[in-house]
Amino acid sequence: MDITRTRRRMRLRLSLVAAAAAATAAASAALLVPLGQTASAHTVSAAATASHHAPKPTIVLVHGAWANTSSWDGVISRLHALGYTVYAPPNTLMGLTFDDAYLADFLHSISGPIVLVGHSYGGAVITNAATGDKQVKALVYVDAFMPAKGESVGQLAAAKPGSCVVVKDPTTIFNLVPYPGAPTGAVDAYLKQSVFPDCIANGLPAAEQQQLAVTQLPLTTLALSQTSGVPAWKTIPSWAVVGTEDHAIPPAELMFMAERAHAHITTVKAPHVSMISNPGVVTSVILQAVHATS
Repeated sequence: MDITRTRRRMRLRLSLVAAAAAATAAASAALLVPLGQTASAHTVSAAATASHHAPKPTIVLVHGAWANTSSWDGVISRLHALGYTVYAPPNTLMGLTFDDAYLADFLHSISGPIVLVGHSYGGAVITNAATGDKQVKALVYVDAFMPAKGESVGQLAAAKPGSCVVVKDPTTIFNLVPYPGAPTGAVDAYLKQSVFPDCIANGLPAAEQQQLAVTQLPLTTLALSQTSGVPAWKTIPSWAVVGTEDHAIPPAELMFMAERAHAHITTVKAPHVSMISNPGVVTSVILQAVHATS
C-alpha cells in the first residue's frame, strides 16, 4: 500500500472520529446507562478502595469496526470518576498489520502499567499490538475476537453459525466504497443503516441505534483475511465480556475463544456493543483486571 496515501487515509479516519465524537457528545450523556442498573456501585467503590494505595494503571480502550471512540463514553465516565487515566485512541480500521503497529506505537508513548481493552475487531488489534509489551499487564476483550496465530477475523466470524456479517453476497448488507491507495480488490465496508440496528445494536433504543449507524467508521475488507501473529493472551492475563445476545460474533464463538485463552469470563445479556448497553458491567470487568494485576 502506498504510504503517502495510507497516511492521508489515516488522517481522514482521524477527522471522522473527531467529527463523530463532537456530533454525539451531547446525546451520549443522556444515553448512558446508570451504573446502578448494570453493576453495583458498592462493588465498584469497594474495588477502588482496595486499590487505594496501589499505583493506578493507564487504561487504553480500542473500539471495533463500524464504531468510533464514542462507543466507550459510558465506560470512560465511570473510570474517570474513580481517578483512572484513560485513553481511547482511534482505531484506523485499515487492516490488521497497520492497526496493530499504530496501536503499538501509541502504547509506547505511555509510561507505566497499562490495561488494554478491545471491542470486536479491536480485540484482534490488541492481541497483536500487546505481544512482547511488558507494560501491558492485562487484556480485556469486550464482545471481541481473540485470534490464535494464523487465524483471521473473517475466519473466526464464520467459525460458528449465526453471524449477521457473514453472508454469501456482501452487497446485501454492506455499502462497499473504494478508497485511495487500496490494494487490489480492497474496499471500505459500511454496514447498511437498515441492517445495523439488529446486527450490532439489537435491544438499544431506536434513536440510539440510528445514531450509531450514522456515525459508524468503515472497515477495509483487507482486514478480514489478514492473519494474526503470536497472540498476547498467551502471556498476558486476560478477561472477556461475552454478550449473550450478540448477533455479530456468535456467543458460542466468543466463549470458545475466551476459554481457549484461559480468560476470566463474564457473561451479560447484551448485544454486540455491551460497553454501550451495559457500561457498568464492562467497567467492573476492567476493574477486576486492574486489581488482579496490580
